[in-house]
Amino acid sequence: MIKSGQKWVEMRLYDEKRRKIKVDDEIVFTHTDTAEALLCKVKGLCVCADFNELYRRYDKIALGYQESETAHPQDMLAYYSQENIDVYGVVGIEVKLLP
Repeated sequence: MIKSGQKWVEMRLYDEKRRKIKVDDEIVFTHTDTAEALLCKVKGLCVCADFNELYRRYDKIALGYQESETAHPQDMLAYYSQENIDVYGVVGIEVKLLP
């Protein structure tokens, strides 16, 4: 979805690794199934206490949902434990695909 330009916010825990990310950094995202790599530039960071807050800040398309889908912060519990969310908080990494 980042490749097609539909999704432009990557949601992650705001752990030690993500705290190092700064605006204008370049990040490579690698698709876990295909190993395709995408080079992106960080255009903004939105640090929030939890995914509820992050979902209020962005529309569902920016977060990677289809128009027909219902976006719900609980979806992120498939990737992150509530305990880790409470400890680290979360970040929306606003990205732009680079050529």
